[in-house]
Amino acid sequence: MATKDVEMTDVAPEVDKDQTNAAETKPETGDFLLAELKKHNSLLERAVNGADTRPVSRVLRSLGNTRRKLTAPLLREYIAIITAGESEDQQKLKNVLLSQLSVFPDESTAMDVETNKDTKEAPKNTKLLAEVEIYARLLVVIFLLDNKKNEEALVAATSLLEKFVEKQTGGPRSLDQFNLRTLNPLSVKVFFYYYRAHELLGRDEEIRSKLVNLHRTATLRHNDEGAVTLLNLLLRNYLSYNLYEQADKLISKVQFKEEAASNNEFARYLYYQGRIKSIQLDYADAYASLLGAMRKAPQHSARGFRLAVTKLACIVQCLIGEIPERSLFRQPGLKKGLAPYLELVKAVRVGDLQQFHEVINKHGSIFHADKTYTLIQRLRHNVIKTGLRKINVSYSRISLEDIRVKLQLDSVEDVEFIAAKAIRDKVINATIDHENKYLHTKDATAGYTTDEPQTAFHRRITFCLNTHNDAIKAMRFPPDVHKPAALETAKQRREREQEIAKNLADDDEEEF
Repeated sequence: MATKDVEMTDVAPEVDKDQTNAAETKPETGDFLLAELKKHNSLLERAVNGADTRPVSRVLRSLGNTRRKLTAPLLREYIAIITAGESEDQQKLKNVLLSQLSVFPDESTAMDVETNKDTKEAPKNTKLLAEVEIYARLLVVIFLLDNKKNEEALVAATSLLEKFVEKQTGGPRSLDQFNLRTLNPLSVKVFFYYYRAHELLGRDEEIRSKLVNLHRTATLRHNDEGAVTLLNLLLRNYLSYNLYEQADKLISKVQFKEEAASNNEFARYLYYQGRIKSIQLDYADAYASLLGAMRKAPQHSARGFRLAVTKLACIVQCLIGEIPERSLFRQPGLKKGLAPYLELVKAVRVGDLQQFHEVINKHGSIFHADKTYTLIQRLRHNVIKTGLRKINVSYSRISLEDIRVKLQLDSVEDVEFIAAKAIRDKVINATIDHENKYLHTKDATAGYTTDEPQTAFHRRITFCLNTHNDAIKAMRFPPDVHKPAALETAKQRREREQEIAKNLADDDEEEF
């Protein structure tokens, strides 16, 4: 017991020391974040003055790091700084934002004194930029969503969108300021969090027509970033309510501008496209889209998105007739979520229909939650074909009744139909004796006696030639690299023509 007392006395001061250090570093972190927010304001001002959207994109890239450190007192101080002027718009904005933060207790800190000094030193007649106002409103919406204040976030997001539309359609700006494109990058976040606030409350169906109108407006105003985001939000809305036909019509009618989309938006678009194609039985295109989404997605974050894409890709690959590699289920952070799908793939690979149904009954709730249950039901035929292929390899002749018992089918007629379709699709090489009710396996022929090796070789050569042609097209040459040779050739041609003309002239003189 003496030893325990000594250990407890040794540990206690260290804990107090750590708590003291944490208490000391907390205000410093707040001061640092406040300085970062002021820096963001200067970047937004630089973007407006220079008519350049790159500073705005720089601010948005640091938004993820900023949102993790936001607190209600810091937001209040930031609002006080940007609304230090005495204009009516600034005071109205201050009242609106502070009322949205009223759900959090107002805690006065030592930084309030510094903020008051800053506000006193700030000029009273400064005009608040539209970009700064939208950014401040956006921070409030994000902070409310992160703290699970969904109802308040919905009100703030609606007010944010209304103010953004007002600023984009003119507002207090002059005509030359209105032509600037510095609001376009901010529109991506405005549209997304407006939809997210409604989605968390289950009211995203109500704003579908609103999203369509916003997409039309963004397209007409050449706001490509906002149009791409709104297209993804519309697809997300349609797919969440299983409106696959409407989503497919939207994709066919609206052009997705890849050059204006970020990697994250492009990955989302490919994922939605893969889901639509998989439901429409176009498994090859669906698998290609899902592979593109996996490659475009962040490799060290966005675990939920990568998990959803991997789950769907596994099922689509099985529907194509291929078996996913085992390494796909061993990815860090995804191993636990992919465990039910690994069991499913094992059942498909073995061709065991009983094991397949056991996996579905065991993890049916997970498959329903992932919205993959419909596609998994289509795998039943693949499991039967795999089992039939194994039987065809093992037996030279087997009765249809034995096949029914092994595959656990309902009747011999079902076995006969399934075997006939497998023979037609060249899954198995056999014949059916309908009178005696048995399946007779044909002798295996050498693969090189067919056209399959030639077809595979042609496919590989075509791929190599296309790669070579694409590489040549992508090559860059120095400007006017061809001109010296061309000039030299022209010079030689002129000399040759002059020599021929001289010879003709000499011949004419000799004739005379």
